[in-house]
Amino acid sequence: MIEAKEVFGRKQLGDLGKRLALHLVLGVGGLAMLVPLAWTVSSSLKPYYLVFVFPPQWIPKPIYWGNYTRVFEVAPYARWYLNTAIVAVSVTGLLLLTSSAAGYAFARLRFPHRDTIFLMYLGTLMIPGHVTLIPRFVLIQKLGWINTFAALIVPGIVGAFGTFFMRQFFLTVPEELGDAALIDGCSHYAIFLRIMMPLAGPGLATLAIFTFVSSWNDFLWPLIVTRSPSMWLVSVGLRAFSGEFFTEWGLLMAAACLGLIPTLIVYVSGQKYFVRSISFTGLKG
Repeated sequence: MIEAKEVFGRKQLGDLGKRLALHLVLGVGGLAMLVPLAWTVSSSLKPYYLVFVFPPQWIPKPIYWGNYTRVFEVAPYARWYLNTAIVAVSVTGLLLLTSSAAGYAFARLRFPHRDTIFLMYLGTLMIPGHVTLIPRFVLIQKLGWINTFAALIVPGIVGAFGTFFMRQFFLTVPEELGDAALIDGCSHYAIFLRIMMPLAGPGLATLAIFTFVSSWNDFLWPLIVTRSPSMWLVSVGLRAFSGEFFTEWGLLMAAACLGLIPTLIVYVSGQKYFVRSISFTGLKG
């Protein structure tokens, strides 16, 4: 009996040690990820001649708010912010529409070679985006969309990941709901709009968060298809604060902090949906 207690006690101590070690590693990793963000915020509150003083001042003395007002004076930052909001909201809304419709079709409709088509469609996730960059640019150029909102929005409104994500969610909805609606005379359009979409709230919210954050932070594609500064997004416009011989780091960091606000708000407000997505997307294949 005593030996059993000793073994049980040693096991508890071992489990406690493992948990402490895990939390220590995660804490160090989280701190390492927060340090650049803290430095960005700190630098945005300093005049340029205090950014690189040694030892560094994590809490500026005094706090200088002038960088946040000068951002809008030295560059059309408000225009870039508006452009980014238009693109991110449009891409998010249209992608939710196409992904939910395609996801419902692959999850509930019966048509020839459905699973084969889905696997082929899903296989496009393995193709790096840089491989299709040139063909996309050539197509956009042929359509005459260079330096327009269409070039920034249309290529992002369809995606294999969104379709897969919504298909996995629709598979978790009991089939009996759709079967009962079909017996009552509902069409698939009515089932999709009146039954599936209201139930898909958590899935749509999660996909919206992923899409909005990705679209807001996109840099390479907007850099390629925009020409005039009036069409730049925030991610592209940040380079305007960095010159060939001199960079105003305070202004650059202030502009970066302002650009972080929408993504932080979206992530914090929808954090619980990230946790839910882990649970329901893997229930069925």
